[in-house]
Amino acid sequence: MAISFLAPARLRRAFVALGCLALAGAAFAQSPAAWPSKPIRVVVGFAPGGSTDVMARILAQSLTESLGQTVLIDNKPGASGNISAAEVVRAAPDGHTLLIAPTSVETANPSLFKSTLLPSRDLSPVATVGRTQMYLVAKPQMNAKDARELVALARAKPGTFSYASAGTGTPPHLACELFKQATEVSATHVPYRGAAPALQDVLSGQADFVCDPGIAFPHIRTGKAKLLGIVSAKRSPFFPEVPAIGEQGFPGADFDIWFGMWAPNGTPPEVLARMSREIGKALAQPALKSRYADLGAEPVAMDTPEFRKLLAEEGAVLSALIARQKIVVD
Repeated sequence: MAISFLAPARLRRAFVALGCLALAGAAFAQSPAAWPSKPIRVVVGFAPGGSTDVMARILAQSLTESLGQTVLIDNKPGASGNISAAEVVRAAPDGHTLLIAPTSVETANPSLFKSTLLPSRDLSPVATVGRTQMYLVAKPQMNAKDARELVALARAKPGTFSYASAGTGTPPHLACELFKQATEVSATHVPYRGAAPALQDVLSGQADFVCDPGIAFPHIRTGKAKLLGIVSAKRSPFFPEVPAIGEQGFPGADFDIWFGMWAPNGTPPEVLARMSREIGKALAQPALKSRYADLGAEPVAMDTPEFRKLLAEEGAVLSALIARQKIVVD
């Protein structure tokens, strides 16, 4: 039996060809077309049970089905979302580690914290995942039926009113500061560790009013709290009969809490585009809309360009407000 041998030149060419095939196979395995190739970790900068966490978990269930990989929520609370954002900044840009947070992590935190983290520079926006409006809620004893009457009372007795918030620099705090700025009223800020204890002290009459992110709905409907207006550019679908603060003669008092998704810089554009599309599909599902409504939230989708525009506009408003009111967290 004859045995043939490859000439050295032909042998080298064969090894080169095999090497190219191996590299091509590796590139294919890591290409965006293969994404996701393992479970996706979504980092949330707030404790389990809060609005951000629950919204992320609702969305994760839908994305798990559409992407064919488990989407896991990893809670990393602290520093108003800065800790979770830093976690994602350090992650590999392969589309398997993402951030869900309120937009304030980018539009307010850089002005509030002495930190080098800047999400608009260090992370890539993907899409919005929903929003909640703000509600001007007063204690049940308040002798006012709307924002106009509250403003008249506060102006008649300057310095005697107080408002509760979820904490210094949080969206409810900033919303009430926008309300004060638009109405030119004086009210003392009383910060709490969360929206629930802030609301509780308004219900008990310890504080006069609060800018509530939607947890007061049951108390409003049972008459245990007074809804005086919507701190938004438009009325709420949950209380369409209640006018926005701007409709009551105070333009500029509007601040919705938007929630969005970010990815590490360098994540393939194809991955970001697909995730944006999948989020849009998920938010269009009637079942998801119903579950969001239980949170007082709306599944409003914005793709990446729209999301970037929202971030720029909100950032301009909040950075100016924080500077003007001299709001500092640390």
